[in-house]
Amino acid sequence: MADMTRTTHATDTTEVAGTAEAAAAPVPTVIADDLHIVYRVYGTGAGKGSATAALNRILRRGPATGVREVHAVKGVTFTAHRGESIGLIGSNGSGKSTLLQAIAGLLPAERGRVYTHGQPSLLGVNAALMNDLTGEKNVLLGGLAMGMSREQVRSRYDGIVDFSGINEKGDFISLPMRTYSSGMAARLRFSIAAAKDHDVLLIDEALATGDRRFQKRSEARIRELREEAGTVFLVSHNNNSIRDTCDRVLWLERGTLRMDGPTEEVLAAYEAFTHS
Repeated sequence: MADMTRTTHATDTTEVAGTAEAAAAPVPTVIADDLHIVYRVYGTGAGKGSATAALNRILRRGPATGVREVHAVKGVTFTAHRGESIGLIGSNGSGKSTLLQAIAGLLPAERGRVYTHGQPSLLGVNAALMNDLTGEKNVLLGGLAMGMSREQVRSRYDGIVDFSGINEKGDFISLPMRTYSSGMAARLRFSIAAAKDHDVLLIDEALATGDRRFQKRSEARIRELREEAGTVFLVSHNNNSIRDTCDRVLWLERGTLRMDGPTEEVLAAYEAFTHS
């Protein structure tokens, strides 16, 4: 107890330096420790995948047949820190979206662990929108789903709508979501998610929607979120978007982490690999 209550004097330069060093140390927000994610697909044969067949197996308490395992993420290990913007790249089916879902807590680990500091928000899940409701009501619903109060949503409402750009060609915000194009819906989802400061924001291909002007606004907002001490993960097949928004890149290939490093270094290796 004496050590905990000891007075710190300005002349204690060793302790002051140690305190400053600790304050400057990067804060981990996501740790993946030898992470493995395995999907199990039941009933690969004819008729075996039906709901009726599944119910019969449960009632009989018999073993499942025709189970196929897909090892989507294989032993991935990394540490993300507050203030980083991290791009996830790789071929189709390399495990990028699966990794995001695991970080968000939506997929259980087969082996290994994922640790997070704060609440991860997966774009398109936390801001889940309903087709039969108007865009206006979905802004409120999406904001509440991400933990904002009604007052916070109302105060940011105009900014969300303006950022999305969906009213530029008419009063679409008052129409049901089912009347929106897929691009308009994606832009509104991103705008709702971007209205809140996040501990960890996970974005899966959101910047592939909309025109270049909207993409530039989105990229600028991602940089703001990073500067506001959040951590951003971005999955994209657009290397220019990765270059513009990310300072670090994880390259996944066939479920394994092939490379982790500075953006230009990893992208150069990836582009050489894809063009070889």
